[in-house]
Amino acid sequence: MTYVILVDKNDRFRGIMGKLEAHQKGELHRAISVLIFNSKGEMLLQQRAAEKYHSAGLWSNTCCTHPNPKETTLQASSRRLMEEMGIKSDLSHLYSFIYKVHLDNGLIENELDHVYLGISDELPRLNPNEVSNYRYTSIQKIQDKMESTPEQYSAWFQLIFAKLLELKPEIIAA
Repeated sequence: MTYVILVDKNDRFRGIMGKLEAHQKGELHRAISVLIFNSKGEMLLQQRAAEKYHSAGLWSNTCCTHPNPKETTLQASSRRLMEEMGIKSDLSHLYSFIYKVHLDNGLIENELDHVYLGISDELPRLNPNEVSNYRYTSIQKIQDKMESTPEQYSAWFQLIFAKLLELKPEIIAA
């Protein structure tokens, strides 16, 4: 069984719970999301595999997961970047935020998400159990597509992207 770390709104440990149970009950838990940019300023997006238990087939940030009970958010970010995309990158913490959304299959994402940023020109080596496709895309194209077809993007990525534009408006000009 896979476990998640339950936290309070200040990211203080409250315990652990099975991942599926936490998503069924909507318990606040710790998560990570990674954004990788290439040297041209394009963001690496992934299309989630069709077999994923939620948000299958949607476009999303480079990778995301839940830290294991004995790893830091940075360790989880590096691990998951390699597991999903086959990429290594130095990562820096960008920001953290709490979001709660109801997903397509009755599950609830209630996460304190730590967002990390990295730069890499490596070509992804996709884990087909996690990712079906990828693309490097300009911020403007992501913004345009997200406005015209938001249903093609994961709920958390839409929130992450909006916060990124708010915190780093200069990336639009890149």
